[in-house]
Amino acid sequence: MPVHLVQHSRRQFLKTVGAGIVVCSSPSFANARPAVDGDLVYLLNDTHIGEKQPSDSPVPSHLRQVVTELVDRKTQPSCVLINGDLALKDGQPGDYQHFAKLLRPLHEAQIETHLTLGNHDNREAFYSILEDERPADPPVESRHISVVQTPKANFFLLDSLKETMITQGAIGGDQLSWLAQALDAHATKPALIVAHHNPRLGGDPLHFPGGLIDSQPLWNILSARSHVKAYIHGHIHDRSIFKHQGIHILNTPATSYVGNPATSTTGWTTARLSNEGVTLTTHTTDPQHSWNGETKILQWRG
Repeated sequence: MPVHLVQHSRRQFLKTVGAGIVVCSSPSFANARPAVDGDLVYLLNDTHIGEKQPSDSPVPSHLRQVVTELVDRKTQPSCVLINGDLALKDGQPGDYQHFAKLLRPLHEAQIETHLTLGNHDNREAFYSILEDERPADPPVESRHISVVQTPKANFFLLDSLKETMITQGAIGGDQLSWLAQALDAHATKPALIVAHHNPRLGGDPLHFPGGLIDSQPLWNILSARSHVKAYIHGHIHDRSIFKHQGIHILNTPATSYVGNPATSTTGWTTARLSNEGVTLTTHTTDPQHSWNGETKILQWRG
């Protein structure tokens, strides 16, 4: 399953089922934490933290900016999801040491933080630094997958890391089987899928061909289950919203850097969940950027 950077004594494990471990983020299960807004989730991706980045350079400063905002909030979000490419290039141990240091204030503030891995990450290097977080019995071998529960939706965190430094991603047959079982076992709430790589559908198919090589088998599973409402990814270092077969495809901004500052910018996204959908708000590291504070209300398919 993905790593959960919360104090071990604060973890709220509801139950272990055949579909994997379910992690609860509902305020009613977190009495020791400060006040929690159970319907608010922070979405980050592509942090690209490197071992030797100066502390005042843009990339670590961007992550530090959002961490500071989170710690300074009077009310915590239900959780923070950081969706892959945590490390700068090829996932060196020093990268994860720097990354863990930057996230330490979230840990100290008891803000639940869940991580997935992308194509610039390295599983073994990651676990060599966060060795206590290596799952003893993962639902799918060598994959980091879980279900994160909030009051109004379940987030299914997938592992699309096919191989470090290989741009394309893959879910793989075993993980697809697990996902189908997990979705069927948790069908009473909207399901939101979270993976680093973009699907190669739901818009211009050439939008970013470095996405999932098994997009169609994945979508066959998702589209057949009406409680699946959205797929959330990063990887492209841009922002966009598409829809495919009724499922929203949310490409959220990178926290680290962008390829073309004239057309995109860095930042993070907040998702406020309701029974009918979600309100997405873009927050940019440049407070004067035109995207800063923009909201988009998405309605769930029936």
